[in-house]
Amino acid sequence: MITGEVTPDRSAVIRLLVRGPAGREEQVDAVIDTGFNRYLTLPASVVTGLGLPPVGLSQARLADGTVRSIASFEATIVWDGRDRVVPILTTGGAVLVGMALLYGSELRVQVVDGGDVIIEALG
Repeated sequence: MITGEVTPDRSAVIRLLVRGPAGREEQVDAVIDTGFNRYLTLPASVVTGLGLPPVGLSQARLADGTVRSIASFEATIVWDGRDRVVPILTTGGAVLVGMALLYGSELRVQVVDGGDVIIEALG
């Protein structure tokens, strides 16, 4: 089970440990974004700090409908107590957890300040 909380600005946030190939680690607060269908976004500063090697470019449709090429990387995250290698897209802003990462899970959110965010594996 993964837990987090709802912030005063109404974001459902969980904390993730992200690890680069040389073993560098960083704890990040990640916003659950059900409108994002990929795995995870990280700011370029975190990608650089972890030493993540680029794996290519991905086409991404942004919230405003525009399509952009975005650098993609791979990193290991600790997800529900287990290491998991996931694709990463770089952003200029928030760390986002998308639906691909949540796939196979149940997401429960108490949408009040300080409310619980709970992610549990199905089955």
